[in-house]
Amino acid sequence: MPKRFNPALQQLGYSKTDRVVIFHADDLGMCESTLGAYTDLLEVGLLSSASIMMPCAWAPAAAELVRQHPQADIGVHLTLTSEWDTYRWGPLGSRDPANGLTDQQGYFHSSVAALHAHADAGAVMQELGLQLERAQAWGLNLSHIDAHMGAVAHPKYLPGSIELAARAGVVTMFPRMDVGAWRAQGFDLTGALAAAAFGTYLETRGLPLVDHLVSLPHDVGGDHAALTRQMLAELPPGLTHFILHPAKDTPELRAITSGWAGRVANYEAFCNRALLDDVRRSGVQVISYRDLQTLLPRS
Repeated sequence: MPKRFNPALQQLGYSKTDRVVIFHADDLGMCESTLGAYTDLLEVGLLSSASIMMPCAWAPAAAELVRQHPQADIGVHLTLTSEWDTYRWGPLGSRDPANGLTDQQGYFHSSVAALHAHADAGAVMQELGLQLERAQAWGLNLSHIDAHMGAVAHPKYLPGSIELAARAGVVTMFPRMDVGAWRAQGFDLTGALAAAAFGTYLETRGLPLVDHLVSLPHDVGGDHAALTRQMLAELPPGLTHFILHPAKDTPELRAITSGWAGRVANYEAFCNRALLDDVRRSGVQVISYRDLQTLLPRS
C-alpha cells in the first residue's frame, strides 16, 4: 500500500507530485577543512542546511562561523562514534568506562555496532543532552538534530532523543520509511520493523518527517555535480533529506581519511553555480529544517 501524502508537505502548501529537497551538509566542525567549504557553499546558495559535530576539535570555530551567518539553517549532528584511526574525539561528559560510551582509549567507539553493544542508554541521553545544551549555550539558533553515522537509530536511544528534541523545540530528522526501505538502509528485520513503527508513531504526534534519504558518496571522488543531477532526476515525489559531506582539499583532511577525495568532490559539486541553475530549472523545490520547525506541535 502506498504511503499517504506527507502531512508536513501538505501543511507547507506543496502538492502530492512535488519533489522537495533539503540539501544537508553533515560533519560541520569535524575538521578545519569543513569550515571553508561551508562558507563557500553558503555563498553559492544551493546548500540549505547543515549540522555541527559538537565533540570535535573545530566545533567552536564552526559555531563562530554560524553566528556570523544568522540566516543559516543549523542543527546538531548528534555524535556518539569516532570512526577514524588516528583522528579521534570523545564525550563532552563522562568517560567512565562503566557507562560503555568509550573504547579502551577513552574515545567514542569507532563503529555503531560497538556503541549499540556497550553504551548505557542513560549515559547516551546525558551525552546527547550535553551536546544540545552546549550548542544552545554558544548562541546557536538550532532548527534540528540528526545523528552521525545514524548511531541514534536504535530502540534504546530513539525515544529519549526525540524527547530531547521536543524539549529544545527542534525537529528530529527521521524518515517515514516502510520496513523494506529501512532494510535497504542496512537494518535487520527486527530493527526495520521497530523503526517503521516508530516513524508512524511520531507522525501521529504531529512531528514533521522526511520521506526519503539519499547521500552523495563521501569516500570516492569524481564528477559529483553530474551525479547530483542524476540523483535529482531520479527523485520520487515527497521530501528528501539529501546528504553531502563537503570539505576542502587540505593536508589535514588527507591525513584524516583516505577517502578525502569524496568529500572534496561533494564540496566542488555544490560550488558549481551551473548545478544551482540546473536545480532551479528542474522543478525541485529546496527548503530547510527551519521550514519544518514551524510545524512542530506547540506542546
